[in-house]
Amino acid sequence: MSVSLPENIKNGYSEVIGLGKSNIPLCRFLVSHGVKHIVGRDKKPRAVLGNLADELEELGVTLVTGDCYLDGIGEGHENATVIFRSPGLRPDIPQIKAAIGKGALLSSEMELFLALASEKRITTVGITGSDGKTTSTTLTSLFLKAGLPAFRRVFVGGNIGEPLLPHIDEMTDRDFAVVELSSFQLMTMKKGTCRAAITNIAPNHLDWHTDLSEYAEAKKNIFNAPTSWLAVNAENDFSREAGIEFAKREGHRTVFFSSKKCSLEEITGGIKNASAIFVRNGKIVIEGCVNAELLDVSEIRLPGIHNIENYMTAMALTFGDVDNSAFTKVARTFTGVPHRLEPVREKNGVRFYNSSIDSSPTRTAAALSAFGDEKVIIICGGYDKHIPFEPLATSLCAHAKKVVLTGNTAGKIKEAIYACPDFHEGLLEIIERRDFTDAVLAAADSAESGDTVILSPACASFDAFKNFEERGEKFREIINSL
Repeated sequence: MSVSLPENIKNGYSEVIGLGKSNIPLCRFLVSHGVKHIVGRDKKPRAVLGNLADELEELGVTLVTGDCYLDGIGEGHENATVIFRSPGLRPDIPQIKAAIGKGALLSSEMELFLALASEKRITTVGITGSDGKTTSTTLTSLFLKAGLPAFRRVFVGGNIGEPLLPHIDEMTDRDFAVVELSSFQLMTMKKGTCRAAITNIAPNHLDWHTDLSEYAEAKKNIFNAPTSWLAVNAENDFSREAGIEFAKREGHRTVFFSSKKCSLEEITGGIKNASAIFVRNGKIVIEGCVNAELLDVSEIRLPGIHNIENYMTAMALTFGDVDNSAFTKVARTFTGVPHRLEPVREKNGVRFYNSSIDSSPTRTAAALSAFGDEKVIIICGGYDKHIPFEPLATSLCAHAKKVVLTGNTAGKIKEAIYACPDFHEGLLEIIERRDFTDAVLAAADSAESGDTVILSPACASFDAFKNFEERGEKFREIINSL
């Protein structure tokens, strides 16, 4: 059944800023649902938008493009203005602040989807965090698909996959929408998801956020009403505090998961309305609201403690809907998401792994820990997100045999390694190559039979690539051409 849009959107003016992956479908959706006044704004010149610009204008969308694309937002409109912000655009830039000051409402494609999903009583499940979002989101959807009857469908989107808004009309109250949400999306989010998870919060995207506090507060918007069920990592200070805050709300459920502690009392500290998921005698178990064994850890095919935590996250969000057979079925077949400790090939006894998703020091630390006591050859460096590299240096000193540095942050990482208290002459070899291809080839050339080479940059890719996927695909291409 087709949804009905709020009056301020249907009869007002919609300003869609940023004509990208989520906002193009948003424009089409608004047109198809009777919105007559839509302005699409994008910094790219109209000529660059090409056929897309033609399509939007044929639909009746007014385009404002080029360097002055933000001029005049919210001005000259008799009716209400709703600004749909692209996730990558800060909400406090002067033009948007001025429009809000004159009465405009700030929203986004994802916020509109969640509002409409709430009206249709669709069960929305949101996952955010600095690390593990995509794997946890994927596992959550796979558990539901494996354990629910066929008439209960599972849709996956948000920060991964395709936008969900175009599917809202076909969804019913029997369906689930599992969404990965970034801090950019959550920054101004007023509604949360029915169930939510915070995998962890560590310094990230500090080139965009003003500071760590703003970043953490954005993440916490995921459990705004109507959230009644929150899963958090008990071993991360920020997420644990969020879980404690949430548990104080009457009638709300918090599930703490831990890869280090192994009892309900130790993990929750006796917090009311709290449950715990942890490993005991080789099995992932839950205690609190129910007491049950969920999965034998030996069934999980993904390496590393961080992946056990990803399983715990997804189980914390789904254990009431599916039985243990769904967890086991998925664990036996799921080999991971591309670019996340992805085996590429073995050549001459050297194993190559693509973990291009590792765009922060905490991600790289988790990837390195997956190899246990083995010392690896690692490729690091990229775009500077202004994240401290001291924790990365500690991980490299503990787990790396050789470090190949590349990209804009190569010098900063090298300085952090030399300044690390654990570093000493001869501990590890540092190789520097400005060009990414040269860095990959240098890592491969320096490897001997029995070595492991891993791309785990600890940085974003924007100094040389459009995104981490393109970077990972380039790594695969180079390694497979050896």
